[in-house]
Amino acid sequence: MYELNPLPPQIEKSRLEHLARAEPATIGHFLHTGFMDPGIRALQQDLRVAGTAVTVRLPGPDFSMVHYALGQVRPGDILVLDRCGDHKHAVTGGAVIYAARAAGVAAVIIDGVATDIGELRRYGVPIWCRGISPITGKMLGLGGGFCVPVSCGGVAVNPGDAIVADECGVLVLPPSGIEAAADRAIAMQEAEKATLKRLDAGEKMPDISGVTALIATRLQGQ
Repeated sequence: MYELNPLPPQIEKSRLEHLARAEPATIGHFLHTGFMDPGIRALQQDLRVAGTAVTVRLPGPDFSMVHYALGQVRPGDILVLDRCGDHKHAVTGGAVIYAARAAGVAAVIIDGVATDIGELRRYGVPIWCRGISPITGKMLGLGGGFCVPVSCGGVAVNPGDAIVADECGVLVLPPSGIEAAADRAIAMQEAEKATLKRLDAGEKMPDISGVTALIATRLQGQ
């Protein structure tokens, strides 16, 4: 059975650019939900992307919904593929990622495996997945969903959610949470620059962070 829905509204480019300035690991200092399982890892290095989630649900070895999605996506979208627990069959390989690049897809995130790793890296579309497999999917027409709520890396993803991802991991946010998360993280990243300068000047980390004073206070109360 197929469930095909319209594309969600795209998040404004300026908001996504602002979110892309925030490191997921910095946001991880104050948020504890929305982060995908760390088993979903980037295949490329030195990257960070932010975009609008376009969700796809693909059952078992059937990759027909990936092809359908590639006919719908817009430049800047991030494809989020729910593999329904299948970590054996690769539904994304060289030709699919070449088509994704032609469509302007910002990234592909797969709760499963991919194939043709050399081509994937060469074509340059950022990819997050659980690993590589030589066993490919088939055009079976088993059904699936497009722009439906999915689960990816243990996180619920709705069409139109914001995604920010880098080598440290993938974070899913509702669009309404972009500014609060990005503003706080960027401020923390700027503050860290001052900490690094103090370390360069010879100060010790526990003195800067307050740990020295904290432990002294606790010792006095023992």
